[in-house]
Amino acid sequence: MKLIFKIGERAQDVEIKDENLIAVLTPNDDALPKVINKDTEFAEVKKALEEPIGSARLKDIVKPGEKIAIITSDLTRPMPTWKVMPQLLDELYAGGVKSEDITLVFALGSHRKQSEAEQKHLAGDRAWAEIKCVDSDPGNCVHVGETSGGTPIDIDKVVIDADKRICIGNIEYHYFAGYSGGAKAIMPGVSTREAIQANHSRMIQPEAHAGKLDGNPIREDIEEACAKVGVDFILNVVLTPQKEIIKAVAGDIIKAHRAGCAFLDTLYRKKIPARADIVLVSQGGSPKDLNLYQTQKALDNAKHAVKDGGIIILIGSCKEGLGEKTFEEWLTSAPTSHSLIERIHKEFKLGGHKAAAIAMVLEKAEIYLVSDMEPEFVKSLFMTPFSSVQEAYDAAVKKLGSEAKIIAMPYGGSTLPFCE
Repeated sequence: MKLIFKIGERAQDVEIKDENLIAVLTPNDDALPKVINKDTEFAEVKKALEEPIGSARLKDIVKPGEKIAIITSDLTRPMPTWKVMPQLLDELYAGGVKSEDITLVFALGSHRKQSEAEQKHLAGDRAWAEIKCVDSDPGNCVHVGETSGGTPIDIDKVVIDADKRICIGNIEYHYFAGYSGGAKAIMPGVSTREAIQANHSRMIQPEAHAGKLDGNPIREDIEEACAKVGVDFILNVVLTPQKEIIKAVAGDIIKAHRAGCAFLDTLYRKKIPARADIVLVSQGGSPKDLNLYQTQKALDNAKHAVKDGGIIILIGSCKEGLGEKTFEEWLTSAPTSHSLIERIHKEFKLGGHKAAAIAMVLEKAEIYLVSDMEPEFVKSLFMTPFSSVQEAYDAAVKKLGSEAKIIAMPYGGSTLPFCE
């Protein structure tokens, strides 16, 4: 069997014996409509806005003269903001809001600032022409208070100063917040590094993992912070592996988000009969694999599919390198991978948390990395470098034997394997 994995803007294939393959984890076909195009995407978003969950329609919530902040994802996320903004703007205009009172805020979290060209691409031509578009600014935040767990609620001033706040984003699995979307647009989206660090320090707790909402300390802290800030409406989407809108939910920040998460499970939660000796996993290409900081998400999902002592072949361009300064400092200065786990327990630090997450995977499996990074640099990160998926796979089979069982995850950041 020939399998194809996306890496950056290109694709690579690998040949695997049929009898060795346990599963290829792709979306559940019965949850996918037969046709997805611009018309179906438009209709899905329109329906969500017209039939909000747990909320009045947005046009009935806003009032003329109010300042509106729409918080959306930055370029590291696959959210197609440009596809939903025209209908969202029409809904706001129907409520009497003027274009000059609307600001689209790109939630950077701890990520780099974006260029004007990147902002324009994300916003789409119409929103770029009609409303103000800005990156969130961690240096210009307002302190709202603290959560019961002590997380400072420091939020971008543009967002705080708005009369109404609308969060948009896509819902997918998140390796310690359970799912993306919903309140994550506020925390960590438009917050400070210190606040994000305080929230993310809970990631080492066992209940903080992908696919879990109730009892997840990260998600509960996020939603408590968001409740104190106040969000009036959300519009979240679920995407196909080709980044097309298959489902849209709108309305109450909790009720609508939960409905979106439930749909995601029907599409991407994948039961496997057994764990595999070798797991091949890709983030699904650009923009999700721009750097190792983002590609790590696919790795963390893959850990649920690999046997102890197995090999994970992680496929991601990482053309921008590691992607985050603290993440880079922790990885490049660690004497051993295990030292990263010891360090995270002594001093939790944002960025370092993902280095420790990689180290936790290395405790149970080797990582073969197929990327655009220099081989010697990859070796310094405690991973084995390869230039092609086929070379990595052949090396893994040579080490584990010709009978090694395989699971393939071509959209690893989205699909969540579980084994009873």
